[in-house]
Amino acid sequence: MRSSRLVSILLLLQNRGRLSAGALAAELEVSVRTIYRDIDALLAAGVPVYADQGRTGGYQLVDGYRTRLTGLTASEAESLFMVGLPAAASALGFGQSAASAEQKLLAALSPDQRLRASVLRDRFHLDLPAWYAPPADLPFLAPLAAAVIASQVVTVTYRRWEEPREVPRTLSPLGLVMKNGVWYVVALASSGSPRTYRVSNVLDLDASGETFERPDSFDLAGYWATQVASWDKRRFTSTTTVRLSPALVSRLPDLSDPLLAAAAAGVVPDDDGWVTVDVPIESVSNAAHHLLRYAGDVEVLSPPELREELISRAQQVVALYIGGLSRAPERPGGER
Repeated sequence: MRSSRLVSILLLLQNRGRLSAGALAAELEVSVRTIYRDIDALLAAGVPVYADQGRTGGYQLVDGYRTRLTGLTASEAESLFMVGLPAAASALGFGQSAASAEQKLLAALSPDQRLRASVLRDRFHLDLPAWYAPPADLPFLAPLAAAVIASQVVTVTYRRWEEPREVPRTLSPLGLVMKNGVWYVVALASSGSPRTYRVSNVLDLDASGETFERPDSFDLAGYWATQVASWDKRRFTSTTTVRLSPALVSRLPDLSDPLLAAAAAGVVPDDDGWVTVDVPIESVSNAAHHLLRYAGDVEVLSPPELREELISRAQQVVALYIGGLSRAPERPGGER
């Protein structure tokens, strides 16, 4: 533990310049007395640290002294700042380790290169969660990450779509994946084959301490790519033929509807300006929910059951609001 702290002090002084004992103590969450002892240990090891007295004083390294603990080239160290995910690292339980790694990466750079790395870090930001979605509460993400690293079996209570909703599962976690801001754990189930579980649906977790043998042939990125392709193929069970109004076609580039946008791309409008396209759908119910928001800007031509579903839903809306007028509360003065 102390050796790691000594390295951290050395890197902090190298990367930031002069720092007081108090500042070092606050950074490393130790006492000032501990910092004094650590500085003595660095001096005894031949590290050229000296102290400036006074209110603006502190410890610093002799000019020109540098250590290269990472073994990275400058360009390699710079590039790693482009893939930094501090929020994800913190959620996985690696926040302090990531901060320490950043210090070591900075230590591999010259002053000019450190400046460039800081520019890259400060001017590129990756925000993965979807718009308008509140941050998910994931109390078991860090324990799952620890189990993945240690190849440790866990027992979880998992919430699924089918009844019974909450079921026990014994999992051998192989890896974690973030997709559009949502975390998934890929794990060997009791059947012995990998399956995918949504981390937010894990309601309880117990790490038994038992370990498992990770399959040598398992490739997380390859597995995930195959699963995504399979899900896309399975989820679309049919197609619908629809007509899109000129107004809707003109708005498609600004809407979050990749299916309609892809279907309408390059299609020549008819004489009235409407576009007829085929769109893949998951189910009649799902398609009705999707298309109803466009109201009169979409006309379903087929299948007939989707037309009937839209008619039924539209009639329900009309009946609710027309009937609701008679139930509306009276306004002051006796008006409705």
